[in-house]
Amino acid sequence: MTIARALPQEALETIFTQARTHKDWLSDAVSDELLQQIYDLMKWGPTSANSCPARIVFVKSKEAKDKLLTCMAPGNIEKTKTAPVNVIIAQDMEFYEKLPKLAPHADVRSWFVGNQPLIESTAFRNSSFQGAYFMIAARSLGLDCGAISGFDNAKVDEVFFQGTSWKSNFICNIGYGDSSKLLPRSPRLDFNEACKII
Repeated sequence: MTIARALPQEALETIFTQARTHKDWLSDAVSDELLQQIYDLMKWGPTSANSCPARIVFVKSKEAKDKLLTCMAPGNIEKTKTAPVNVIIAQDMEFYEKLPKLAPHADVRSWFVGNQPLIESTAFRNSSFQGAYFMIAARSLGLDCGAISGFDNAKVDEVFFQGTSWKSNFICNIGYGDSSKLLPRSPRLDFNEACKII
């Protein structure tokens, strides 16, 4: 039996234990090539039936950013405005149309067609998974992240996705965080507070 090797401690620190949620950003740009590298890593994370429902919009231009700012809760405007890239993690409510390509071993598309509750739960759950994979991939490539749920989903959908089958899930600002402006790290629950082994 082969046992998978754990990542080095330094990698675990980069992805998890030393990584922080950022709201203040350095002015360093993030290249389009690096954005593609993030996607090319995160796309390999597992989703149910290999559904891959996440769709991603990278907001970099001033015009697009100005539109996004009108959708943000007041407390999230400045951190979104100053981030080099704002990422809309969306879910395609017609993701099942890609299943003949993504899951060619069976007629997986037929599981979803006409089953709106299953479509909605699968799209939301798995695009959320993929959003988490996105942040892990971004951190792995040296970027910092600041995920945001304080915004008007309906307005984002109207501004960016009108006439499409895409719906926003959450927003993640990425770039190079200004660590000098971080507050002390907030605690997390201990294992015995959050977990049971049964």
